[in-house]
Formats: sequence, structure tokens, C-alpha cells
Amino acid sequence: MSSPASSAVERAAAALARLRHARLLHPAGRTFSAEVLIWGTSGPPTGVPLLDLPGRWPATVRLSKGVPTPGSWPDVLGVGIRLHRDPEPPVDLLASSSGAAPVLRHVPLPRRGFTGTYTSIMSFRAGRRRLYLAALADPDSPELGRGLAELSAVAGADGPRLVLAVASAVGPWRPFGEVRLDGRRGAREDAALAFDPIGNVPPGLRVAGPLAWLRDTTYRGSRRGRGARLSREARRG
Repeated sequence: MSSPASSAVERAAAALARLRHARLLHPAGRTFSAEVLIWGTSGPPTGVPLLDLPGRWPATVRLSKGVPTPGSWPDVLGVGIRLHRDPEPPVDLLASSSGAAPVLRHVPLPRRGFTGTYTSIMSFRAGRRRLYLAALADPDSPELGRGLAELSAVAGADGPRLVLAVASAVGPWRPFGEVRLDGRRGAREDAALAFDPIGNVPPGLRVAGPLAWLRDTTYRGSRRGRGARLSREARRG
């Protein structure tokens, strides 16, 4: 539902994105084709089919710098993962560099290297449970390197990987799948890619609270300001 506050935030985000001719958030990044393999959660099911049931989907992955800082200077790094689930709508998972421990998994933390822990920062609700999602470093995978230039060089035949995991607010991370990066996509595809972490949330999860509202409003304004279009909008014409 629209409100004066959300309209004002959206207009401001659109104006800033239009001014910089790029995304308001995480403007510098690299986009890759990928494959997501879900093997399901161990232990008690979460009640979210995407996390609990085995599956395999083609995906698009974007790794990015938040400010962005020059070269390999510390920055809040981001990973965006889009699962292409035709004929179903896509699912977008967004995470930022943070800590793996319960007290840090909701705090964005700057770092130099792209290999590390990324969490959803905001929590999701599945029934009465509060869950966080994460993309974790795979110890058996090649390092992703520091800086966007190194990132471009490592993604290729070796297939760098990230481990997908879920946790409660205080529980341990439970791996449920992996993301395998493939070839890099071009700058035009990177510029056109538009994630919607609120509208394209995995079925069975829901978001709520001021952080979800702020993310939804700023992303919507940023997309409008740079003329990007959502996949789900294109489906609906």
C-alpha cells in the first residue's frame, strides 16, 4: 500500500539512481551465468519447499561492491542470485557480506575479498519461525579473489561455488544447496538485471518490518530511476 513516506523514499531513490545513471545500491558488479543445485535441508524441515526439496535450476548471479570503493579496498560486498524456474516466476535471493555468528548475521560488514559469508541481513518468516538465508564460502572451491577484476578472472571452467544455507536467529547454519558459477555475462546484461528481493521471495517465506519496507521502496525507486524492468512485470505485460 502506498503512503506519503514510501512515495517520498521511492522518489528520492529514483532521483539518485537517475543522477548516477546506475543502481542506487551496489552499482559496480559482475554478472555470471550459474547453476543452483538444491539437495534439501538436513534435520527438521523448514516448511519452505525451495529449501527442503531437491531441485536444479539455471541461475543468474551478480557479485558486487556496495559503495563502491576503489580496487580491493574494503566494502560491503553483495551477492544476488536469481533462480530461473520457468514457467514459475523467478526467485531472487540477496545477501551482503556479514558475520556467520548469530550476533553478526544481521549486520553488514565490509571486507576485502569476495570469498566469505553473505547473509540475507533481514530475516524471513516461515510460519512462526524466523529464518535467515546465507551464501557461504565452499572450502573446496577456488577463491573468488579481491576486487572486481580478480572476480572476472576466476569464474570459468573451474566453477567457483557458494554453499546455500539456512539458520534460525540463534541456530547453526544448515546447508541446503550450492551455487556453481559459470561464464561471465556482458556489461549490458549486468546493467539490465533487476532483482526484486521482496516480490520474488521464495514461496513459503514472507518478509515484514521496517527493513523489508525500506528495501522494497529503495529498490523500486532505483529500478524506476535507471529504467530497469522486472522479469515478473514483463510476464504480466
